[in-house]
Amino acid sequence: MPNDIAKNLLSVIQSIKNAATNVERNPADVTLVAVSKTHPSETIQLALNTGYRVFGENKVQEAEEKWPDLKSAYPDATLHLIGPLQSNKTKRAVQLFDVIETVDRIKIAKALAREMDAQNIRPECYIQVNTGEEPQKTGVLPADVDAFIKQCRDELKLPIVGLMCIPPAEDNPSLHFGLLSEMAKRNGLHNLSMGMSSDFETAVEFGATSVRVGTAIFGSRPAFKTKD
Repeated sequence: MPNDIAKNLLSVIQSIKNAATNVERNPADVTLVAVSKTHPSETIQLALNTGYRVFGENKVQEAEEKWPDLKSAYPDATLHLIGPLQSNKTKRAVQLFDVIETVDRIKIAKALAREMDAQNIRPECYIQVNTGEEPQKTGVLPADVDAFIKQCRDELKLPIVGLMCIPPAEDNPSLHFGLLSEMAKRNGLHNLSMGMSSDFETAVEFGATSVRVGTAIFGSRPAFKTKD
């Protein structure tokens, strides 16, 4: 298992480099977010032991159970929230995460702004865009993105640094990556979180500055059971 994770990390990093080089991008401009959701602390420790430091979690409660001790042992680790955020979890999210990628509605944006002011902590934020306009998914609709970005930045003073999307599984992801890139460009945002295990190389070619890869690194996900 330790060797597998180390080899997988190296393989994904090399694939990112190759994809960036193919479109004459600097590979250093693309960050790999190793998605450790549902994997236990012991497995994450194996990845940390390789020297890798950027990780993503889906749920605040799960991160609460794993990451305080891991961050204590590895204070240079950076943790991204990549799953939906509930308003009653914003306090802990601001405390735990260095980057919050899923600002997807005004209620969450306002709750985050209040907590950042109260705690004097300002994790970087991405706005999640529902590029496929899928009713079962969270995210700001493309038609509402410009106004939402403006409200988050100008009114709420959130540290919005980029956009994030999860394309529909049945669609050509490049269409969604291109759309996200255009929305970011016209709003002066330079960071694009897009691409997962199945399509991260395409995302890099379309300008991703971070890709979220879990299965290709850690293998299939076990069911994570939170403590009672």
